[in-house]
Amino acid sequence: MSDTANPSSRAFTAESEHAEIGKASLSAGPETSAVKAPATPPHASPESAPPPAVRFDWRPWALGRVVWALGSVLVLECVVFGLSVLPAALFWTLFFERDYPNRPVAIVVLSMAFVPTYVIFAFALMVLSAWSTGVTGWRTPRDAELPIAGLSWPLLNWARYMISVHVVRLFAGAVFRATPIWTFYLRLNGAHLGKGVYVNSLAVNDHNMLEFDDYVVIGDDVHLSGHTVERGYVKTATVRLGRNVTIGLGSVVGIGVQAGPGCQVGALSLVPKFARLEAGTTYVGTPVRRLERKRDPSPV
Repeated sequence: MSDTANPSSRAFTAESEHAEIGKASLSAGPETSAVKAPATPPHASPESAPPPAVRFDWRPWALGRVVWALGSVLVLECVVFGLSVLPAALFWTLFFERDYPNRPVAIVVLSMAFVPTYVIFAFALMVLSAWSTGVTGWRTPRDAELPIAGLSWPLLNWARYMISVHVVRLFAGAVFRATPIWTFYLRLNGAHLGKGVYVNSLAVNDHNMLEFDDYVVIGDDVHLSGHTVERGYVKTATVRLGRNVTIGLGSVVGIGVQAGPGCQVGALSLVPKFARLEAGTTYVGTPVRRLERKRDPSPV
């Protein structure tokens, strides 16, 4: 009865639904398409069901682990720092013990020797720090979910690894970044890098979680990491970039991202965690969307 009595109402409803579909298609845009990530990575908990809260472990042995971790990283960094200063001090001594005609000349010569002395120290710090973390086994655990409150050994090893990386970044990063020497340090510190890789950012962490093919370029101030912190958990996953991938300056790349060969990410973009970027394609935006290539109009 109502269906036959209100034909205009049915027509209005159909037109409204059609208009909504049209608006949705226009909002997506003809030139872009959204990047889709896997619904749930193999080791991650679903977003709709967060893991239960974990209370901090205040038991004596847990606190003992923390004290030992802090003490060991302090001792190791002191030893690494001291050994790094040693070759620089020997180089400085070559200039300091020489006889100069007068005091002004001595001051000028010693001042000029400061830069190469610091470069020697910074290079020694990179090598010794990477060697020490490799010997101690301090690395980011692969594909892990570590409750921060649990204060487990894998979590503390990761924390000590991050501290060592931060010390090198602070004293040597500004000198060597975006050079083959910085790439050499990343490789020595656990990263799997191909040839011709350039990293012009000091915000690249978890080096052992990075797998870059040949000729990858990481722009200035790119934040790229193999870990994230969510709901009291440290979650890790490997970042894989194919051959000739370029990440534009200021972009953020989440954990578990995989980019195919020749992929380009525009500046100031956000690549969500576990995203899959197609080869030979350009992505921009926050979050990134694929730029569709405009096809040439067909000949008339």
